[in-house]
Amino acid sequence: MDAVRDIVKNVMQELETKKTALSRDDPNVLLKKVLTKKELGHIKFNYFRKGVVNVSVDSSTWLYHLNLQKKVLLDKLIKESGSIKDIRFRIGDIE
Repeated sequence: MDAVRDIVKNVMQELETKKTALSRDDPNVLLKKVLTKKELGHIKFNYFRKGVVNVSVDSSTWLYHLNLQKKVLLDKLIKESGSIKDIRFRIGDIE
């Protein structure tokens, strides 16, 4: 019975390790690290595909603001996760 308990414990530890690794590279989590709370209120993460993070922005004003900061934001994202190559902003619903 102890062997089963040890196996279950080991499996749970491995799953937790994988979950932590995945959340560390999750673009949505990374955006929360590099953007301010005010900026986060005006964006919505859409998708991450082929190294490109796509984000919807609620207005042209915020689109302009974030595009001005794109280089700095991208450098921070790349530093956090090497799998990110670009970030693209577009106007859209953020609901």
